[in-house]
Amino acid sequence: MNIRVLAIDDSRTMRDLLRAALEKAGFWVATAEDGAEAVEQLEAAAPDVIITDINMPRLDGFGVIEAVRGSRCAATVPILVLSTESSPEMKNRARMSGATGWIVKPFDDARLISAIRRVARV
Repeated sequence: MNIRVLAIDDSRTMRDLLRAALEKAGFWVATAEDGAEAVEQLEAAAPDVIITDINMPRLDGFGVIEAVRGSRCAATVPILVLSTESSPEMKNRARMSGATGWIVKPFDDARLISAIRRVARV
């Protein structure tokens, strides 16, 4: 079964890079340009894994994590944070909000794909 990924990042370049790497690995990919758009398409996308940036307009990554964890349709979906941020405080806040893991940008395709396969529940 294909792993369905929802990738959220306000950078078009980063969304394109994620889509290219993940589709090449055989994943189905939906993208959103910020947290608000991601929450709107959460039920329709039905992701197996969510990848989110932290710093975004309208709704940041922490808001995404909290919205997903509070949703009926995706409360248990693994969430990987993909961010340039790397402070222990930010990582801890994400973990306390319900994030599954943290990857620092720039990402390595193979490590990201491995992390997705490890956390996906399909």
